[in-house]
Amino acid sequence: MMDYIFIFPALAYFLGSIPFGLLLSALFGYGDIRKIGSGNIGATNVLRTGNKWLAILTLLLDIGKGYAAVWLSFVSADIVIVFASAFLVVIGHMYPAWLRFKGGKGVATALGSLGAMMPPLGLAMAGIWLVTAVIFRKSSLAALIAFAVAPFLSLLWLQDAHLAMLAAMIALLVFWKHQENIRRLLKGEEPKISFGKK
Repeated sequence: MMDYIFIFPALAYFLGSIPFGLLLSALFGYGDIRKIGSGNIGATNVLRTGNKWLAILTLLLDIGKGYAAVWLSFVSADIVIVFASAFLVVIGHMYPAWLRFKGGKGVATALGSLGAMMPPLGLAMAGIWLVTAVIFRKSSLAALIAFAVAPFLSLLWLQDAHLAMLAAMIALLVFWKHQENIRRLLKGEEPKISFGKK
């Protein structure tokens, strides 16, 4: 049991800290994605290279690492370890040690993490994000709305107080990482989703 306490959360952090957007952009000849657009390593910024398929692949891999970290932790059969893994995979993406703790905003990874904890919640959040993104064409706004409602969906719809607490903690992290986006949204200066190079 003591081994599980360290192995699965540590593995979750490691998986979360794999910067797929950065690695794929470099691999496909786009250079350092941190020098493009917003400087973020996530799928939305990868999209600014003009390669939408690379952005989709980044999105799927970032969701996948969040899902995988939680799924692997189920082996421990310890809910505390599972919750810790679900949280630390997001921390890993946001604050990866090998990038001097300057990572992404954690939206896709957190979606995969919460989706692994409770698939209906993940699907509902993805649906909310998609509808909001289609209507307003602002990825950050879509993410903020999806994560803002996640704790309430967990508590009122799924009736899981512990999941609601986890969702609230992750939502706070997501909002923290979106501080600049929130300021731009309030000023009406947040850029819309674009399929062209910036």
